[in-house]
Amino acid sequence: MSYKIAVLSPVAWRTPPRHYGPWEQVASNIAEGLVEKGWDVTLFATQDSFTKGRLEAVIPAGYEEDNEADAKVAECLHISYLMEQADTFDLIHNHFDFLPLTYTGFIKTPVITTIHGFSSFRIIPVYKKYNTGNNYYVSISNADRHPELTYTATVYNGIDSHDFSFNETPENYLLYFGRIHPDKGTFEAIQIAKKAGWQLLISGIIQDERYFDEKVAPWINQDDILYMGVAGPHQRNQLLGHAAALLHPIRFHEPFGLSVAEAQFCGTPVIAFNKGSMPELIVPAKTGFLVSNIEEAALAVADLPRIHRRHCREWAVKNFSKEKMVDDYIAVYKTILENP
Repeated sequence: MSYKIAVLSPVAWRTPPRHYGPWEQVASNIAEGLVEKGWDVTLFATQDSFTKGRLEAVIPAGYEEDNEADAKVAECLHISYLMEQADTFDLIHNHFDFLPLTYTGFIKTPVITTIHGFSSFRIIPVYKKYNTGNNYYVSISNADRHPELTYTATVYNGIDSHDFSFNETPENYLLYFGRIHPDKGTFEAIQIAKKAGWQLLISGIIQDERYFDEKVAPWINQDDILYMGVAGPHQRNQLLGHAAALLHPIRFHEPFGLSVAEAQFCGTPVIAFNKGSMPELIVPAKTGFLVSNIEEAALAVADLPRIHRRHCREWAVKNFSKEKMVDDYIAVYKTILENP
């Protein structure tokens, strides 16, 4: 039986994103993966977005890319545009956090919400209120489940393996890849590289200007600590694939961590602080190392020769491919639509 699926992407960035935009990237991978399997998919995203399915849009461009845009206005217009035609779909797959849930009491179409993480525990009451009826929640890791919510499944984020090239022979640098923010541990990555005596390349959007100016910029010397700016898809593949390791010294309980899976697709091991979902993404001494502090991370750099880079690629393909994610979501869709 054929079903009509609406995929609701955020509108902070284009879908798929030009560089940063993890939620938009996952929404795109799901939409395109479903289309490739013959499903009838409509992607609700910005007008400059791309899909092999149908694109429905009322917002010209992502509000993070348009200085004239008002984020709340864009969100209201975007979400309501889908909800006003909800009855034309068999199922809505929401990637827009909690706001779309407030419409679900007025529609009959079942809504799956992939919870990409909790921006604040102050939003939990909304999730609790709508954790019933035609609403279904999916977590992106077992570590990110809230004890007061009921989940239908855990589905790991999936990546298009064709976007990342396996590289058997890395260069002599470590990589920090992600938004520059205290939560992500940019400063800690610098200290790890310094202590290990390795060159560090830093790539990512500057999300916290003060943090960058005070904790990161003073170390940048274009010698052993280099800032590469924001990487597009091609440069991302090159940076991840040629790194000896990705440093991921997070300071929060990260729900998933796309760059961790992306690095492993390239064969690049990951040295990460043991928080959040990291034990689900990294196999210790096989695809990287889980550590507790800067000192342990620096010691782990010396152990990188123990890692077989091909094991990293095989692990990523098995667990974090776009195909696996789409198959897992199809199983969830069928459970909901065929067993009401």
